[in-house]
Amino acid sequence: MVAVVTPVFAPAAAAPVDSSYPVCLQQWEWGGSNRISCSYRTWEECKASALGLPAMCLTNPYWSPPTSARPSHRRSAPDRMW
Repeated sequence: MVAVVTPVFAPAAAAPVDSSYPVCLQQWEWGGSNRISCSYRTWEECKASALGLPAMCLTNPYWSPPTSARPSHRRSAPDRMW
């Protein structure tokens, strides 16, 4: 019986996280699994998507700001969770 039940509870293969966006949405699904979608440019955009869902916004640990020859006035990645 252990061989039959084990695959059901085994974690899914890790999906690659998109490093193009600074904010991710982590959403919990039925059965205890969760899904992370890193496709948000702002906290507000992520919070709007999370509204009413079992979810939270968090900083994308793989995001790195684009580099350029001249200084940019772009804000850095948020360093908090919501």
